[in-house]
Amino acid sequence: MSGIDVKTPGVESILVVDDDVEMGALLKDILEKENYNVEVVASGKAAVKAVEENDYAVIITDIKMPEVDGMEVLDFARQYRPESAVILITAFGTIDLAVEAMRGGAFHFITKPFKMKEILAIVRKAIEHNQLKRENILLKKEVREKYRFGSIIGKSPAMRRLYDLITRVAATTSNVLILGGSGTGKEMVAKAVHYNGPRKEKPFIPINCAAIPDGLLESELFGHVKGAFTGAIASHRGMFLEAQGGTIFLDEIAEMGLGLQAKILRVIEDKEVRPVGGVEARLIDARVIAATQKNLRDEITKGNFREYLYYRLNVIPIHLPPLSERVEDIPLLCEHFLKKYSEQMNDTNKSFSKEALAKLMSHPWKGNVRELENLIERALVLSVGDVMGPDDLPFEPTTQSPDMVRGALDKDMTLDQLERIYIKEVLKKTGGKKEQAAKILGINRRTLYRKESKIYPDKEASSKK
Repeated sequence: MSGIDVKTPGVESILVVDDDVEMGALLKDILEKENYNVEVVASGKAAVKAVEENDYAVIITDIKMPEVDGMEVLDFARQYRPESAVILITAFGTIDLAVEAMRGGAFHFITKPFKMKEILAIVRKAIEHNQLKRENILLKKEVREKYRFGSIIGKSPAMRRLYDLITRVAATTSNVLILGGSGTGKEMVAKAVHYNGPRKEKPFIPINCAAIPDGLLESELFGHVKGAFTGAIASHRGMFLEAQGGTIFLDEIAEMGLGLQAKILRVIEDKEVRPVGGVEARLIDARVIAATQKNLRDEITKGNFREYLYYRLNVIPIHLPPLSERVEDIPLLCEHFLKKYSEQMNDTNKSFSKEALAKLMSHPWKGNVRELENLIERALVLSVGDVMGPDDLPFEPTTQSPDMVRGALDKDMTLDQLERIYIKEVLKKTGGKKEQAAKILGINRRTLYRKESKIYPDKEASSKK
């Protein structure tokens, strides 16, 4: 087997397979000038061995070769190196052969004679395609690992029971209703259920029912056809269809109007959606996970929530304990958030004194984990020494505004970092009421949703629309 012995780190590798030695040498020369690692073999048999032993971004192979031809090299690569892009070359190009090659999984089919600029352009596209596939695989792996209980922190009995319940629930496809106060981590639990279950390779689509008016929410959920209403210049699939095969997470379901609740109930029962303005229903296969901080039985009594929808959603209820009921988890959470924000601020020497932890554990935490996270971020901004004591905990943020600015100046914080903290404080002051918070901030609600999605990435998809 010919080719370079040492591959340059960080450079994409290409395998050229051609029994025409001159053609192989020409391709190697051209591709190496483009700074690719190139290996050349003169037979399909040698190519199979090379593919078995090495990972190539692109495989360029002639089709007509003795013993093992290019189509067989393609088949082998599809089985052993599915991320590799295979480009087939032949001097006997026919439509039937091209169709067969593309059906077999080839990235591209090119006939001789060809221009070198042409094949270089195809190789560049193949490299980009290969990189996207690898990034997608890594992203899916990262997302799965992130929500394998690693982001749900706690060792208290209440949390251990929650982990056990998530494990059992994730293995099913039943609808789930997550109940818990603001800041308890409802969306995080929904993701843990999804990414630890049989639907983990399919989409997880979150939508915040409180962030979108019912008129728009119906279109977001079910889709619409072109011309269904003013501004509908194109058809829209809708979130239920986007979640096909996966999970749709309906956050703050109790904020949805009664009319739309009835339509959600029909979707769950019939397992089909009809887009706004459309007449044809489409079958769906999406697990429904809903969440609310309200007592739905009370909402039913008040006439604000449909009883039958409650029963459809409440197949498996998950109650999230407030932080005040799992005080023993506070030191772990403090350590987690301290590490997170210390790294962001390049100030990794900070720690809490025993007295500070004791004060944190005695606080009522009406805002739960989110309130704790916000307070720790503020404490890092305001504190001066490496060890944070009780006096460094800003439980009354409204009286600390000048100190907050001085702390930001001392730490050379960016305007973006300071803005995030201020937006969190305003949202806390207004109890999460977006319209009121937007007025205080002097921005519109859409801008606030966009900024909030950067502060709380778990809610990003919920507030895009």
